Amino acid sequence: MHTPIKLREKIGYGLGDAASSMFWKLFGSYLLFFYTDVFGLPAAAAGTMFLVTRLWDSFVDPVVGVLADRTRSRRGKFRPYLLRFAVPFGIAGILTFTTPGFGPTGKLVYAYVSYGAMMMVYSAVNVPYASLLGVISDNPRTRTELSSYRMLFAFGGSLLALLLIEPLVGWFSRGSTPQTGWQAAVATLAVVATAFLFCTYAWTRERVRPVRTERTPLRDDLKDLMRNRPWWILLGAGIAALIFNSIRDGAAVYYFKYYVQTEQTFGPDGTAISLTTLFLVLGQAANIAGILLVTPVSNRVGKKNAYLGAMAAATVLSLAFWLPGSGDVWAMMLLQVLISMCAGSIFPLLWSMYADIADYSELRTGRRATGLIFSSSSMSQKFGWTLGGALTGWLLGHYGFEANAMQEAAVQNGIRAMMSLLPAAGTVLSVLFIACYPLGERRVAEIGRKLAELRARSGGDGE
Repeated sequence: MHTPIKLREKIGYGLGDAASSMFWKLFGSYLLFFYTDVFGLPAAAAGTMFLVTRLWDSFVDPVVGVLADRTRSRRGKFRPYLLRFAVPFGIAGILTFTTPGFGPTGKLVYAYVSYGAMMMVYSAVNVPYASLLGVISDNPRTRTELSSYRMLFAFGGSLLALLLIEPLVGWFSRGSTPQTGWQAAVATLAVVATAFLFCTYAWTRERVRPVRTERTPLRDDLKDLMRNRPWWILLGAGIAALIFNSIRDGAAVYYFKYYVQTEQTFGPDGTAISLTTLFLVLGQAANIAGILLVTPVSNRVGKKNAYLGAMAAATVLSLAFWLPGSGDVWAMMLLQVLISMCAGSIFPLLWSMYADIADYSELRTGRRATGLIFSSSSMSQKFGWTLGGALTGWLLGHYGFEANAMQEAAVQNGIRAMMSLLPAAGTVLSVLFIACYPLGERRVAEIGRKLAELRARSGGDGE
């Protein structure tokens, strides 16, 4: 019998990704810009730094997942990590947006160390957090609902960060420097993120127990994972989706500063927001709309078909983003809303499908490796983000971009392609992967029924 999940626990679970997404969105939308236009790094060097640090950290995720799977405590497997790493998470975020008084080489080394440390702490928080979805409930529909809460709060956290970051930087920079403004602004957001993680720890519970509770050798878990075809397919789809998202996020600030080339703002003096902020905030609001729509749609047509439809639409809309001229601001905003609705709808589906894969693996092997499987989802996020972020920096360097200068037409067209044609390639690849995904709704329901029978016989599912 499935245990009902109360609203406070759904909110508590959602707040965890609100915390992570505040920094995720800052990194995706502003960190490359911070490194080139504030910190003082060349774009290509920053792109290479992203590749090295994120690629390394992608392989940290499975290690954290394995450790979490083998954690035994009265608080559970995964929740203790949120308690232990909430404060280091906030501190590492502040240090990432700190500009030391070093020379060019010293600054580059500092960027490698501080950002690399941030990504490792992010793994220590986000992998156990993601794995919670697989142990709060074993009901597939409840998982989709929880995943929707997660994404709703994730985009809400991103929206909060995007709305506040530029005003906070401006406010803290008064009478000081932009470098100080960025550090103080991020410190403010870090306090909020840390508090959210504490709420997630306090308000959630771990209920689903494995059918077999004995420890298994790591090599057996890894061998099972390597033979898990649905896992490989979802890994590829997730990487492609993040390439699509990260290139658009990373290029947006450059698109408005160097292609649109306007300082137009909206709202009264003192609270006005720039076109860049409006564009990004509209995207987050549309992401939330996509999340709200995806649960009823997926309940009707299935997760796989909902994903395919959203990514196919995102492909067409991304190609259309090449068309607006520099003065067609409202066309840009409309396309941003439509593309972001599609993007917002796919991530709850991905997380829910990873929980289904954990069930599939347990039924097939008799062993449950929730942390290892969910760490692969985090790994795919970071790997796709890695490729997208590195490509953004490298492409800017390839096109001849120079920070804080007028750009040639070739550079402007390159930035336009980074907002349209290149993201569309990522969505096409994601569609091709998910078309091969074998766990349809009937198969998932059958797996859930068989596992429920096994747990009822073994006493493995309970409070």
